[in-house]
Amino acid sequence: MYVIRILINQPLRLILTLLGIALCIILIMFILGIYNGVAEGSVEYIKKIKADLWVLQANSTNMIRGTSLLPAVYDDVIKTDTMIKSATPVLLLLTNVKVHNQSATVLLTGYVPGSEGGPPRIVEGRGVQKNYEIVIDKSFAAKHKIRVNNIIIIKEDTLNIVGISSGTNAFVTQYAFVTLKYEQSIIELPGLASLFIINAKHKNDISSIRKYIEAKLPGRFSIYTHEVFLKNNIAEMEAGILPLFFAIATIGGVVLAIILSLILSVNILERRKDFAIMKILGSPNIYLYSLIIFLALILSLISEVIGVVLYFPLAKLIEKVSPEVTTVINFEHIFYITLAVCVISIFSALMSCKRIKSIYPLEVFA
Repeated sequence: MYVIRILINQPLRLILTLLGIALCIILIMFILGIYNGVAEGSVEYIKKIKADLWVLQANSTNMIRGTSLLPAVYDDVIKTDTMIKSATPVLLLLTNVKVHNQSATVLLTGYVPGSEGGPPRIVEGRGVQKNYEIVIDKSFAAKHKIRVNNIIIIKEDTLNIVGISSGTNAFVTQYAFVTLKYEQSIIELPGLASLFIINAKHKNDISSIRKYIEAKLPGRFSIYTHEVFLKNNIAEMEAGILPLFFAIATIGGVVLAIILSLILSVNILERRKDFAIMKILGSPNIYLYSLIIFLALILSLISEVIGVVLYFPLAKLIEKVSPEVTTVINFEHIFYITLAVCVISIFSALMSCKRIKSIYPLEVFA
Protein backbone atom coordinates (compact mmCIF):
# COMPACT_ATOMS: atom_id res chain seq x y z
CA MET A 1 0.00 0.00 0.00
CA TYR A 2 2.90 2.34 0.72
CA VAL A 3 4.08 2.02 -2.90
CA ILE A 4 0.58 2.83 -4.17
CA ARG A 5 0.49 5.94 -1.96
CA ILE A 6 3.78 7.08 -3.48
CA LEU A 7 2.35 6.65 -6.98
CA ILE A 8 -0.95 8.48 -6.46
CA ASN A 9 0.48 11.21 -4.25
CA GLN A 10 1.42 13.31 -7.30
CA PRO A 11 -0.88 12.37 -10.23
CA LEU A 12 0.69 14.77 -12.78
CA ARG A 13 4.19 13.44 -12.12
CA LEU A 14 2.86 9.90 -12.37
CA ILE A 15 1.24 10.58 -15.76
CA LEU A 16 4.37 12.25 -17.15
CA THR A 17 6.56 9.44 -15.81
CA LEU A 18 4.37 6.75 -17.36
CA LEU A 19 4.29 8.56 -20.71
CA GLY A 20 8.06 9.05 -20.72
CA ILE A 21 8.73 5.38 -19.99
CA ALA A 22 6.05 4.32 -22.50
CA LEU A 23 7.71 6.41 -25.25
CA CYS A 24 11.03 4.68 -24.58
CA ILE A 25 9.28 1.31 -24.83
CA ILE A 26 7.52 2.36 -28.05
CA LEU A 27 10.91 3.39 -29.50
CA ILE A 28 12.39 -0.02 -28.66
CA MET A 29 9.33 -1.80 -30.10
CA PHE A 30 9.43 0.32 -33.25
CA ILE A 31 13.13 -0.37 -33.86
CA LEU A 32 12.55 -4.10 -33.32
CA GLY A 33 9.48 -3.96 -35.59
CA ILE A 34 11.43 -2.27 -38.39
CA TYR A 35 14.25 -4.76 -38.04
CA ASN A 36 11.81 -7.69 -38.29
CA GLY A 37 10.10 -6.04 -41.28
CA VAL A 38 13.42 -5.52 -43.06
CA ALA A 39 14.59 -9.03 -42.14
CA GLU A 40 11.46 -10.62 -43.59
CA GLY A 41 11.13 -8.34 -46.61
CA SER A 42 14.79 -8.69 -47.61
CA VAL A 43 14.71 -12.49 -47.82
CA GLU A 44 11.01 -13.19 -48.42
CA TYR A 45 11.62 -13.41 -52.17
CA ILE A 46 14.34 -16.05 -51.64
CA LYS A 47 12.25 -17.97 -49.09
CA LYS A 48 9.29 -18.31 -51.43
CA ILE A 49 11.27 -19.46 -54.45
CA LYS A 50 11.14 -23.22 -54.95
CA ALA A 51 14.77 -23.96 -55.65
CA ASP A 52 17.02 -26.92 -55.02
CA LEU A 53 20.16 -25.05 -56.11
CA TRP A 54 21.10 -21.41 -56.69
CA VAL A 55 23.83 -20.87 -59.26
CA LEU A 56 25.67 -17.52 -59.15
CA GLN A 57 28.83 -16.01 -60.55
CA ALA A 58 32.01 -17.34 -58.94
CA ASN A 59 32.80 -15.73 -55.57
CA SER A 60 29.24 -14.41 -55.15
CA THR A 61 27.57 -15.52 -51.94
CA ASN A 62 24.32 -13.55 -51.78
CA MET A 63 21.99 -11.21 -53.64
CA ILE A 64 21.39 -8.72 -50.78
CA ARG A 65 24.65 -6.83 -51.19
CA GLY A 66 26.40 -8.89 -53.84
CA THR A 67 26.73 -8.65 -57.62
CA SER A 68 26.45 -11.61 -59.95
CA LEU A 69 26.46 -11.48 -63.75
CA LEU A 70 26.54 -14.52 -66.02
CA PRO A 71 25.90 -15.18 -69.71
CA ALA A 72 22.31 -16.37 -69.99
CA VAL A 73 23.41 -18.97 -72.56
CA TYR A 74 24.92 -20.97 -69.69
CA ASP A 75 21.34 -22.00 -69.03
CA ASP A 76 21.36 -24.12 -72.17
CA VAL A 77 24.56 -25.84 -71.04
CA ILE A 78 23.15 -26.57 -67.58
CA LYS A 79 19.88 -27.97 -68.95
CA THR A 80 21.68 -30.76 -70.80
CA ASP A 81 21.86 -32.72 -67.54
CA THR A 82 18.94 -35.18 -67.60
CA MET A 83 18.67 -35.05 -63.78
CA ILE A 84 17.56 -31.40 -63.93
CA LYS A 85 13.83 -30.72 -63.97
CA SER A 86 14.19 -27.00 -64.67
CA ALA A 87 16.89 -24.35 -64.90
CA THR A 88 15.63 -20.78 -64.90
CA PRO A 89 17.71 -17.62 -65.46
CA VAL A 90 16.88 -14.50 -63.41
CA LEU A 91 18.31 -11.02 -63.94
CA LEU A 92 18.41 -8.49 -61.06
CA LEU A 93 19.22 -4.84 -61.73
CA LEU A 94 18.70 -1.63 -59.74
CA THR A 95 16.77 0.45 -62.24
CA ASN A 96 15.44 4.00 -62.36
CA VAL A 97 11.79 4.33 -63.29
CA LYS A 98 9.44 7.28 -63.73
CA VAL A 99 6.11 7.43 -61.94
CA HIS A 100 3.92 10.51 -62.36
CA ASN A 101 6.96 12.32 -63.83
CA GLN A 102 8.95 11.54 -60.68
CA SER A 103 12.07 9.38 -60.57
CA ALA A 104 12.20 6.28 -58.35
CA THR A 105 14.39 3.19 -58.02
CA VAL A 106 13.33 -0.46 -58.02
CA LEU A 107 15.16 -3.77 -58.02
CA LEU A 108 14.02 -4.83 -61.46
CA THR A 109 13.75 -8.61 -61.64
CA GLY A 110 13.54 -10.26 -65.02
CA TYR A 111 12.27 -13.83 -65.17
CA VAL A 112 10.63 -16.23 -67.57
CA PRO A 113 6.84 -16.01 -67.06
CA GLY A 114 5.41 -19.21 -65.64
CA SER A 115 8.72 -20.30 -64.11
CA GLU A 116 10.50 -19.71 -60.81
CA GLY A 117 11.85 -16.24 -60.09
CA GLY A 118 8.62 -14.28 -60.15
CA PRO A 119 6.85 -12.45 -57.30
CA PRO A 120 6.25 -14.59 -54.17
CA ARG A 121 2.63 -13.44 -53.81
CA ILE A 122 0.28 -11.46 -56.03
CA VAL A 123 -2.19 -9.48 -53.92
CA GLU A 124 -3.87 -7.67 -56.80
CA GLY A 125 -4.01 -8.31 -60.54
CA ARG A 126 -1.81 -11.03 -62.10
CA GLY A 127 1.77 -11.87 -62.98
CA VAL A 128 3.52 -10.69 -66.14
CA GLN A 129 2.80 -12.67 -69.29
CA LYS A 130 4.55 -10.64 -71.97
CA ASN A 131 6.97 -7.79 -72.56
CA TYR A 132 6.02 -4.27 -71.44
CA GLU A 133 4.12 -5.58 -68.45
CA ILE A 134 5.31 -5.11 -64.86
CA VAL A 135 4.38 -6.23 -61.35
CA ILE A 136 5.28 -3.80 -58.55
CA ASP A 137 5.53 -4.09 -54.78
CA LYS A 138 2.50 -2.96 -52.74
CA SER A 139 4.61 -0.59 -50.60
CA PHE A 140 6.00 1.03 -53.75
CA ALA A 141 2.47 1.28 -55.15
CA ALA A 142 1.15 2.90 -51.96
CA LYS A 143 4.04 5.35 -51.76
CA HIS A 144 3.58 6.55 -55.35
CA LYS A 145 -0.22 6.19 -55.36
CA ILE A 146 -0.36 3.85 -58.34
CA ARG A 147 -2.52 0.80 -58.99
CA VAL A 148 -3.12 -1.96 -61.50
CA ASN A 149 -3.60 -0.65 -65.07
CA ASN A 150 -1.52 2.48 -64.38
CA ILE A 151 1.78 2.91 -66.22
CA ILE A 152 5.49 3.14 -65.35
CA ILE A 153 8.19 4.54 -67.62
CA ILE A 154 11.54 2.73 -67.96
CA LYS A 155 13.89 4.62 -70.26
CA GLU A 156 11.52 5.54 -73.08
CA ASP A 157 9.31 2.47 -72.69
CA THR A 158 5.81 2.55 -71.22
CA LEU A 159 5.02 -0.49 -69.09
CA ASN A 160 1.53 -1.44 -67.96
CA ILE A 161 1.17 -2.38 -64.28
CA VAL A 162 -0.65 -5.73 -64.34
CA GLY A 163 -0.13 -6.83 -60.74
CA ILE A 164 0.88 -5.82 -57.22
CA SER A 165 2.97 -8.14 -55.07
CA SER A 166 3.74 -8.56 -51.36
CA GLY A 167 6.83 -9.95 -49.64
CA THR A 168 8.94 -7.85 -52.02
CA ASN A 169 9.79 -4.83 -49.86
CA ALA A 170 13.50 -4.77 -49.01
CA PHE A 171 13.15 -1.42 -47.14
CA VAL A 172 15.81 0.52 -49.04
CA THR A 173 14.29 -0.61 -52.34
CA GLN A 174 11.42 -2.72 -53.63
CA TYR A 175 11.26 -5.51 -56.19
CA ALA A 176 9.53 -5.05 -59.53
CA PHE A 177 9.04 -7.90 -62.01
CA VAL A 178 9.21 -7.94 -65.80
CA THR A 179 9.94 -10.57 -68.41
CA LEU A 180 13.58 -11.64 -68.67
CA LYS A 181 13.56 -10.85 -72.38
CA TYR A 182 12.44 -7.26 -71.77
CA GLU A 183 14.98 -6.61 -69.00
CA GLN A 184 17.79 -7.98 -71.15
CA SER A 185 16.73 -5.59 -73.92
CA ILE A 186 17.11 -2.41 -71.83
CA ILE A 187 20.79 -2.86 -70.93
CA GLU A 188 23.77 -2.25 -73.17
CA LEU A 189 25.03 -5.84 -72.62
CA PRO A 190 22.11 -8.09 -73.54
CA GLY A 191 22.03 -11.81 -72.89
CA LEU A 192 22.92 -11.58 -69.19
CA ALA A 193 21.53 -13.30 -66.11
CA SER A 194 22.29 -12.74 -62.43
CA LEU A 195 21.66 -16.30 -61.36
CA PHE A 196 20.05 -19.60 -62.27
CA ILE A 197 17.39 -21.36 -60.23
CA ILE A 198 17.82 -25.14 -60.49
CA ASN A 199 15.24 -27.77 -59.59
CA ALA A 200 16.04 -31.48 -59.68
CA LYS A 201 13.74 -34.26 -60.84
CA HIS A 202 14.63 -36.16 -57.67
CA LYS A 203 15.97 -34.67 -54.43
CA ASN A 204 18.62 -37.37 -54.22
CA ASP A 205 20.20 -36.02 -57.40
CA ILE A 206 21.00 -32.53 -56.02
CA SER A 207 24.59 -33.37 -55.10
CA SER A 208 25.20 -35.03 -58.48
CA ILE A 209 23.74 -32.04 -60.34
CA ARG A 210 26.04 -29.71 -58.45
CA LYS A 211 29.08 -31.78 -59.41
CA TYR A 212 27.91 -31.91 -63.02
CA ILE A 213 27.58 -28.11 -63.27
CA GLU A 214 30.96 -27.53 -61.64
CA ALA A 215 32.60 -30.02 -64.02
CA LYS A 216 30.84 -28.65 -67.11
CA LEU A 217 32.01 -25.07 -66.58
CA PRO A 218 34.75 -25.20 -63.94
CA GLY A 219 35.53 -22.03 -61.99
CA ARG A 220 32.56 -20.11 -63.39
CA PHE A 221 29.97 -20.62 -60.64
CA SER A 222 29.23 -20.45 -56.95
CA ILE A 223 26.55 -23.07 -56.28
CA TYR A 224 24.46 -23.20 -53.09
CA THR A 225 21.61 -25.28 -51.82
CA HIS A 226 18.46 -23.34 -51.01
CA GLU A 227 19.08 -23.52 -47.24
CA VAL A 228 22.69 -22.33 -47.49
CA PHE A 229 21.83 -19.50 -49.90
CA LEU A 230 19.05 -18.30 -47.59
CA LYS A 231 21.45 -18.32 -44.62
CA ASN A 232 24.03 -16.36 -46.64
CA ASN A 233 21.50 -13.63 -47.39
CA ILE A 234 20.21 -13.48 -43.82
CA ALA A 235 23.78 -13.19 -42.52
CA GLU A 236 24.55 -10.40 -45.00
CA MET A 237 21.36 -8.53 -44.05
CA GLU A 238 22.13 -8.84 -40.33
CA ALA A 239 25.72 -7.71 -40.81
CA GLY A 240 24.60 -4.56 -42.58
CA ILE A 241 21.49 -3.56 -40.63
CA LEU A 242 21.45 -5.29 -37.25
CA PRO A 243 24.29 -3.23 -35.64
CA LEU A 244 22.48 0.04 -36.44
CA PHE A 245 19.15 -1.11 -35.02
CA PHE A 246 20.88 -2.65 -32.01
CA ALA A 247 22.64 0.65 -31.27
CA ILE A 248 19.39 2.65 -31.46
CA ALA A 249 17.53 0.11 -29.29
CA THR A 250 20.39 0.24 -26.76
CA ILE A 251 20.13 4.04 -26.61
CA GLY A 252 16.41 3.64 -25.91
CA GLY A 253 17.19 1.19 -23.10
CA VAL A 254 19.80 3.55 -21.58
CA VAL A 255 17.34 6.46 -21.69
CA LEU A 256 14.72 4.26 -20.01
CA ALA A 257 17.19 3.31 -17.25
CA ILE A 258 18.15 6.97 -16.68
CA ILE A 259 14.51 8.11 -16.46
CA LEU A 260 13.66 5.39 -13.98
CA SER A 261 16.76 6.02 -11.85
CA LEU A 262 16.00 9.75 -11.63
CA ILE A 263 12.34 9.22 -10.75
CA LEU A 264 13.14 6.63 -8.10
CA SER A 265 15.95 8.74 -6.63
CA VAL A 266 13.63 11.75 -6.35
CA ASN A 267 11.01 9.60 -4.60
CA ILE A 268 13.61 8.35 -2.12
CA LEU A 269 14.84 11.88 -1.34
CA GLU A 270 11.31 13.24 -0.95
CA ARG A 271 10.46 10.46 1.53
CA ARG A 272 13.76 10.49 3.34
CA LYS A 273 12.02 10.88 6.71
CA ASP A 274 9.68 7.96 5.92
CA PHE A 275 12.66 5.70 5.27
CA ALA A 276 14.33 6.97 8.47
CA ILE A 277 11.20 6.03 10.45
CA MET A 278 11.15 2.55 8.85
CA LYS A 279 14.82 2.12 9.73
CA ILE A 280 14.32 3.19 13.36
CA LEU A 281 11.43 0.72 13.58
CA GLY A 282 13.84 -2.03 12.57
CA SER A 283 13.03 -2.49 8.87
CA PRO A 284 16.01 -4.21 7.21
CA ASN A 285 17.59 -2.71 4.10
CA ILE A 286 16.39 -5.64 2.00
CA TYR A 287 12.79 -4.68 2.78
CA LEU A 288 13.41 -1.04 1.85
CA TYR A 289 15.13 -2.10 -1.35
CA SER A 290 12.17 -4.33 -2.22
CA LEU A 291 9.83 -1.31 -1.97
CA ILE A 292 11.87 0.58 -4.58
CA ILE A 293 12.15 -2.46 -6.85
CA PHE A 294 8.39 -3.02 -6.57
CA LEU A 295 7.78 0.66 -7.39
CA ALA A 296 10.03 0.42 -10.47
CA LEU A 297 8.32 -2.74 -11.72
CA ILE A 298 4.84 -1.23 -11.29
CA LEU A 299 5.85 1.90 -13.22
CA SER A 300 7.46 -0.17 -15.98
CA LEU A 301 4.65 -2.69 -16.39
CA ILE A 302 1.94 0.01 -16.50
CA SER A 303 4.07 1.89 -19.04
CA GLU A 304 4.52 -1.34 -21.02
CA VAL A 305 0.75 -1.72 -21.31
CA ILE A 306 0.41 1.91 -22.40
CA GLY A 307 3.26 1.46 -24.89
CA VAL A 308 1.73 -1.67 -26.45
CA VAL A 309 -1.69 0.01 -26.73
CA LEU A 310 -0.20 3.10 -28.39
CA TYR A 311 2.35 1.28 -30.55
CA PHE A 312 0.03 -0.36 -33.07
CA PRO A 313 -1.94 2.76 -34.13
CA LEU A 314 1.32 4.75 -34.25
CA ALA A 315 2.95 2.06 -36.40
CA LYS A 316 -0.04 2.07 -38.76
CA LEU A 317 0.17 5.85 -39.02
CA ILE A 318 3.89 5.74 -39.83
CA GLU A 319 3.36 2.97 -42.42
CA LYS A 320 0.62 5.09 -44.01
CA VAL A 321 2.88 8.15 -44.19
CA SER A 322 5.92 6.08 -45.30
CA PRO A 323 4.63 2.86 -46.95
CA GLU A 324 8.15 1.51 -47.50
CA VAL A 325 8.51 1.24 -43.70
CA THR A 326 7.10 -2.12 -42.62
CA THR A 327 7.02 -3.17 -38.97
CA VAL A 328 6.49 -6.71 -37.70
CA ILE A 329 5.77 -7.32 -34.00
CA ASN A 330 4.18 -10.42 -32.47
CA PHE A 331 3.45 -11.67 -28.95
CA GLU A 332 6.85 -13.32 -28.67
CA HIS A 333 8.57 -10.01 -29.36
CA ILE A 334 6.36 -8.24 -26.79
CA PHE A 335 7.22 -10.90 -24.20
CA TYR A 336 10.97 -10.40 -24.68
CA ILE A 337 10.61 -6.61 -24.63
CA THR A 338 8.63 -6.88 -21.37
CA LEU A 339 11.34 -9.10 -19.93
CA ALA A 340 14.05 -6.62 -20.96
CA VAL A 341 12.06 -3.72 -19.45
CA CYS A 342 11.74 -5.62 -16.15
CA VAL A 343 15.51 -6.24 -16.09
CA ILE A 344 16.18 -2.54 -16.77
CA SER A 345 13.70 -1.61 -14.03
CA ILE A 346 15.39 -3.81 -11.45
CA PHE A 347 18.81 -2.45 -12.44
CA SER A 348 17.57 1.16 -12.15
CA ALA A 349 15.98 0.40 -8.77
CA LEU A 350 19.20 -1.11 -7.41
CA MET A 351 21.15 1.95 -8.59
CA SER A 352 18.69 4.23 -6.83
CA CYS A 353 18.73 2.14 -3.65
CA LYS A 354 22.25 3.39 -2.95
CA ARG A 355 20.61 6.56 -1.60
CA ILE A 356 18.84 4.54 1.09
CA LYS A 357 22.22 3.61 2.59
CA SER A 358 22.90 7.30 3.27
CA ILE A 359 19.72 7.68 5.33
CA TYR A 360 20.31 7.45 9.11
CA PRO A 361 17.54 6.46 11.57
CA LEU A 362 18.18 9.53 13.76
CA GLU A 363 17.17 11.79 10.88
CA VAL A 364 13.59 11.26 12.05
CA PHE A 365 14.29 13.66 14.89
CA ALA A 366 15.77 16.32 12.65
